[in-house]
Amino acid sequence: MTADSTLVLIAKLQDMIHDCLKDCISADEPVAMVDFPDYKNVGDSAIWLGQMAYLSSRFNKTPSYISALQNHSHDKLDEAMPSGPILITGGGTFGDIWPGHQELRESILERWPGRLVMQLPQSIHYKSQEGADRMARAIARHKNFVLLVRDEESREFAQTHFDCQVRLCPDMAFCIGPIRPLSAAQFPVLAMLRTDREKASSYDFSAYPDIPVEDWITESRTSVRIAKALGAAKGASLDPERIKDAKLDAAAKARLRRGIRQISRGRAIVTDRLHVHICALLLGRPHAVLDNSYGKVGRFMTAFSGGSGLSYKAASLDDGIAWTRSQAGGGAIR
Repeated sequence: MTADSTLVLIAKLQDMIHDCLKDCISADEPVAMVDFPDYKNVGDSAIWLGQMAYLSSRFNKTPSYISALQNHSHDKLDEAMPSGPILITGGGTFGDIWPGHQELRESILERWPGRLVMQLPQSIHYKSQEGADRMARAIARHKNFVLLVRDEESREFAQTHFDCQVRLCPDMAFCIGPIRPLSAAQFPVLAMLRTDREKASSYDFSAYPDIPVEDWITESRTSVRIAKALGAAKGASLDPERIKDAKLDAAAKARLRRGIRQISRGRAIVTDRLHVHICALLLGRPHAVLDNSYGKVGRFMTAFSGGSGLSYKAASLDDGIAWTRSQAGGGAIR
């Protein structure tokens, strides 16, 4: 795939996102954006920044209320905006793998029955029927929930179990747009593989001692504190809530820069992370994709991004490494 065709794909996915959201958001009505990802995973920061870029580029607005899981307040949301849609950040937390985020989602539906609540694009995964039934009851009581999902399997599950609008929508990290590398390519192949509860396998790299194996969920607390302090300083003339928002924005941008700098070091990449796949597309880097523990990466590629010549669905680690090595000889795409 050429650089021009990659840009076409990105623009197409951005337009698909807008088609899913445009009837729920208006330029003259406030919105809330909740569940800011104040943790180390770069991919969730990419989603957040894409969501913010979408609101800015399409509606010239920022949320009137922003919160993270750790500091969310229903009362402060009501105070900041008594009316208007509540947007819940996208990702892979819809289900029972990450219970804190699901509990926040259900509490929002309980607090504001009838008020428009939109779940931005998510992958759905429940290990138990009990959790799905609890969410179904919350949605039925609420009666004005719009659920955006990132793959056909999630849409089928939601349409079967939940009484709400369900829309198939690309991941909102694509709204960031094309990204330039932040470091020179140092390795022909770089492996970026999960080390958290969603990893599908512990891969054996003994036959590939030349390939660095990394993840992007480790960070310096000091660097994040510095980023937040700089963000607060820029917003020093604002009220406390806006200062908090500036700190969160600065942290998300610092985390994304860290991740882009990290993956820029590979001419080609092997990964089982959805947002390494997405960021590699935004960077224009070839990459082989393995799946996570419950198939969300492959499902997303099938729905939206698998037609790119920059990405390859690998049948195994050996297969993925063979493909990336064949691509790395040509260097970085741009």
